[in-house]
Amino acid sequence: MAKVSLKKATDTETDTETETSTLGDVRHYARKIWLAGLGAYARVGHEGAEYVKELIKVGETVEKQGKERIDHELEAANESVKSNVSSVKGKVEVQLDKIEKAFDTRVASALNRIGIPSRHDVETLSAKLDELTALLERVESKQ
Repeated sequence: MAKVSLKKATDTETDTETETSTLGDVRHYARKIWLAGLGAYARVGHEGAEYVKELIKVGETVEKQGKERIDHELEAANESVKSNVSSVKGKVEVQLDKIEKAFDTRVASALNRIGIPSRHDVETLSAKLDELTALLERVESKQ
């Protein structure tokens, strides 16, 4: 029986040593976890500021590229509108010229029907008067 009791005493001592060893291991790992968390917190504090600065730089670059693209697209749109406006303006001017000529023709025709001479008629008469005046002056000078 003595052997059995020794075995029991040895088992109890081993269990106590195992419990102490396990508790020590748990404390050791708990401390490592705590230190890892503390290190992560410190690193995030330091590197987080750097990371935010990098994000700001990237954001500024993207904003600049966006503005340049918008300016380019706006300029292209303005050029397109200008060319369309000049094209339409040219067509409108042609149509206005046609309308003006038609109006002038109709007014001249109406004035002719009433008996009012046209500019061409007045200029022709004026030229004939100048010729007649010159002939009369020559005839007078010969007399």
